[in-house]
Amino acid sequence: MNSKKIVVVGSSNMDMVVKTDHIPVPGETVLSGSFFMNAGGKGANQAVAVARLGGEVVFISKLGNDLFGKQFSQLFNHEGIDTHLIQFDENLPSGVALITVDQAGENSIVVASGANANLQNADLKGALPTIDTAGIVLLQLEIPIETVDYVVNYASANGVRVILNPAPAQVLSPELLSGVDILTPNKTEAGMLAGMEVTSMETAGDAARIICEKGVKHVVVTMGSLGAVICENGELSVQSARKVETIDSTAAGDVFNGALAVALAEGKELKEAVAFACDAASISVTRLGAQSSIPYRNELIAAQLQLAGA
Repeated sequence: MNSKKIVVVGSSNMDMVVKTDHIPVPGETVLSGSFFMNAGGKGANQAVAVARLGGEVVFISKLGNDLFGKQFSQLFNHEGIDTHLIQFDENLPSGVALITVDQAGENSIVVASGANANLQNADLKGALPTIDTAGIVLLQLEIPIETVDYVVNYASANGVRVILNPAPAQVLSPELLSGVDILTPNKTEAGMLAGMEVTSMETAGDAARIICEKGVKHVVVTMGSLGAVICENGELSVQSARKVETIDSTAAGDVFNGALAVALAEGKELKEAVAFACDAASISVTRLGAQSSIPYRNELIAAQLQLAGA
């Protein structure tokens, strides 16, 4: 399969973000003076990342037939995303995410899935020819797991490379994992899938090997500011991340996944693609918000040139 087209199947949410000193514990009220709304959702974030970083992307999602849904559609078209396979749900609203961000840039997120939870296998029948001609299919877990399983099985059976970002964390079946070419968990997700605690790059490597033994071809464990651990054909390697001042880590994983898909679609080897993805994610954490933090290709190139000249 030589196609560079990337099909992203996933969620769209309107993010309602509060910036505060610290994330409240149960029963605690924290006063904050900073609030804004920003388009988000893991699927949408990854589709926007692909588009801004120079990839050809088709986005498959389900929106509510409401104000947010109409805004999403306009935003996606503005980004140059192919939206002809996006559907509108007449009964459920668009997804909403409530996000709290503390002074260190860490976040806490609660999602009301809305129409995302109603993206069913039947909705994808018309999308199968597009998936069949793609170079890469990129998925996450903010849509029904049955739908993810359906797409993974179809894509892998037709020789299309599958990247699965297993977020939010949940247990995945061996059958699903066997259809995935590249799995991209963070340390929490890797720990759940491997049945161990991931606290360091070394334990991330151990977890990656265990996950590979479950049938996944390659595993990339993202470790935030430390970078990523790659398990490729049973061999481990480490990609460090650039040192930056983190303002907000929201969508950093989505930027990583979108960038990874772009680099692979352009023919880069996995290690080189992971380095590209780490650079893109390192830019996103220096900015507030989800899609508002996603860099464009020219910004990434400029940052890489600046680093090379330092």
